[in-house]
Amino acid sequence: MVPRAARLALRDAERALRARRWRGAGTYCPVCEREYRRFLPFGDVERREHALCPGCHSLERHRLLWRYLRERTELFTRPHRLLHFAPERCLERRFTRTPSVDYVTADLEPGRAMKRLDITRLALPDASFDAVMAVDVLEHIDDDRAAMRELHRVLRPGGWALLRVPLDATRAQTLQDPAIQSPADRAREYWHPLHLRLYGRDFPDRLREAGFTVREDDFAFQIDPAEARRQGIVPETIYRSFR
Repeated sequence: MVPRAARLALRDAERALRARRWRGAGTYCPVCEREYRRFLPFGDVERREHALCPGCHSLERHRLLWRYLRERTELFTRPHRLLHFAPERCLERRFTRTPSVDYVTADLEPGRAMKRLDITRLALPDASFDAVMAVDVLEHIDDDRAAMRELHRVLRPGGWALLRVPLDATRAQTLQDPAIQSPADRAREYWHPLHLRLYGRDFPDRLREAGFTVREDDFAFQIDPAEARRQGIVPETIYRSFR
């Protein structure tokens, strides 16, 4: 097996070549801090235009969360030990280069991160991290409530988590039906063939049940619409959860 560092280096080189082809004016990616002629389409189930950065491969959610971290947290101004599940390469590259961040990545699949960990049974000490990130992870976990409790457990008092999930704001309650099993049914009801549920407006209540104090932040809706369009950001409520 090719070592993970070598695989990432090759992937980064390929993306750098693609980025050069798309450099220009029109859009700006706040993650890789570059201008491009446009963002690219993305999506297997539902194709989205103006979604994928041709350089770092960030998506709308990553660009929004990166701006939120820069503008609404102290992650870059004081030391943090950060645990990042299923790390997106666009964010991983930035975090590893941030002096204030003691960065640890985790994934259940071997070779995908620094540590192989089951998010529902973390082999980590209590109160060992200042911050936790898991972007579009919980909808893939059978026992998401156990995962939330574990993430709360490994946070230090005063620590915080950004646990982003696909969320249907028109739905009051999370949809999780044992009868929905086939990939086609899951794609129709849960928005993706690999999702195990579709979260509704009760998502922050599920976090509170795990012990978190949840702050619902409308940061994204305060971004000028023209600037959000230029940066390929789709506004959504951000749930920042504190221990």
